Amino acid sequence: MAMDRVQVMEQVKTVMVDALGVDDDEVKPEATLMGDLGAESIDFLDIVFRLEKTFGIKIPREELFPAESLMSNPEFVSNGKLTAKGLAELRAKMPHTDTSEFAKDPDVSKLGDLFTVDMIVNFVESKLKAA
Repeated sequence: MAMDRVQVMEQVKTVMVDALGVDDDEVKPEATLMGDLGAESIDFLDIVFRLEKTFGIKIPREELFPAESLMSNPEFVSNGKLTAKGLAELRAKMPHTDTSEFAKDPDVSKLGDLFTVDMIVNFVESKLKAA
C-alpha cells in the first residue's frame, strides 16, 4: 500500500527524533536540519541509514546531500557563491528542493538552509513513487 504525504511526514519525523534527539514538536516541515534541529555532518549518515531502513529504499548519500560535490568544483563556486552553472547543477541534483529563495543570494554558507524536513519528505516521496 502506498503511503500518503502525512504518513511519510510522520515517519520522517520519527527518524529525525531518533537520529537527532530532538522533540517531535521541533520537527516541522520548514525546520532546517542543521540550523533548527542541530544536525552535524555525521548525523547525515545516520539519517540516510534510518530513512533507508524505515522506508525500504536505497539512498546514495550524494543523492540526498549533493552539496559536497558541488563545493569542490570551481565551475560551480566563485567568491563564495554558486555560479549560474552551479545553481543549474544544484537544481538538477535536488529536484525535490525549492531553491527559489536561495537563488536570489546563492551564498554557499546558506546551502545548509536548503536541507529542511519538507525537503526530506519530498525526496522520500519521489523515491517511493519511483520504486
